[in-house]
Amino acid sequence: MYNEYKHILVPVDGSKLAEAALFKAAEVAIRNEARLDVLNVLNTTSFGFSYGVVDGDAITDMVNDELDYLKKLIQRVKKATGIEDIHMHLRFGSPRNVITYDFPHDYQVDLIMMGATGKNAVSRLLVGSVTSFVNTHARCDVAVVRTGMDNQTAE
Repeated sequence: MYNEYKHILVPVDGSKLAEAALFKAAEVAIRNEARLDVLNVLNTTSFGFSYGVVDGDAITDMVNDELDYLKKLIQRVKKATGIEDIHMHLRFGSPRNVITYDFPHDYQVDLIMMGATGKNAVSRLLVGSVTSFVNTHARCDVAVVRTGMDNQTAE
């Protein structure tokens, strides 16, 4: 049976595999005539946010940097694939919870495509990867991207 996906979520964190997942998701979205949502989650469960170490100006700078990154990334994807139904989102919170529960509920996501590993190796060692958590707990399909755009296996 052929599955059609109509609402695809791609969480990005600046890692190469997250970006590869986005380009691959754009192709899936085009084939399925689906909406593509690109999400970056600013982790407020980290030390600086939890204990008030990060001030308002630093938060504003982080938000502006992430929005600039998302805008440039989406422009690259549009240019490379021709996709038009692509939307960017920036949220605060626990990446695990936002990606697994909150965002899919708010946007009726039926597929999450994400990189096998992200940028935060320390967190992965201490509490496990966000990808592993999403893959285990999400209520929708999850596609884990392990190869980059040149189809070489990630190291």
